[in-house]
Amino acid sequence: MAMSARPLLAALLLPALLLSAASAADSKNNPADQLVALVNSNRTAGKASSLSDNQGLGCIALQYIKAYQGQCSDVRDKKPPESSFTETFAPACGVQVATLSKITGRLVGCQSKYPSPPEAFDILVNDAKDLQVLHSKNHTEIGAAVSGTDGGGPYFWCVLFSGGKPTTSFKVDGEVPKTAMHPGCFSGNNDDCGGPTNGAVSAIAGASRLVAALLFVIACAFAL
Repeated sequence: MAMSARPLLAALLLPALLLSAASAADSKNNPADQLVALVNSNRTAGKASSLSDNQGLGCIALQYIKAYQGQCSDVRDKKPPESSFTETFAPACGVQVATLSKITGRLVGCQSKYPSPPEAFDILVNDAKDLQVLHSKNHTEIGAAVSGTDGGGPYFWCVLFSGGKPTTSFKVDGEVPKTAMHPGCFSGNNDDCGGPTNGAVSAIAGASRLVAALLFVIACAFAL
């Protein structure tokens, strides 16, 4: 018996609707990724190369913020010890110590109120020295992070640059950096992160969109 028009139409539309649902779940809202995009657009506008967004380096940038323990006044004049990368930052993120590459530049900023990514970019790059770091030809990859302190301000932004090989440096055990090490967002992980007081990555928003999309699929299928 030939299939009736309605079930046939439903069968044809269902895969497309499911694909649409999956796409909805993959959308990103991560301020650290947005900051990386701003850095890269500024670099390419100045004839410098675009940098690879490395999730391991991004997670380390989040740990770098944690080292300041909420002290805004320290960001310009003080840096965590270099040994922190091997002893603290990399292990906290699940980054293989043997794959750490040289940090070729750092931009760190802090403000009592949460700034948007474009505002944060202006905070991080506000003098000739910062511009030199931003446009350096020694960089090949980038990691960025943002975090609040104790559930609120002050808010820290950090961008770390490296000259390593993007395919082999800052490699992560299990392919995904450890999360929930410190409230905040880090770049390169392809996950939503609603704000600096959230966990490092949050899949809840994506999951809820997927459920909503699937319910829409089912409703459409029965309506046909």
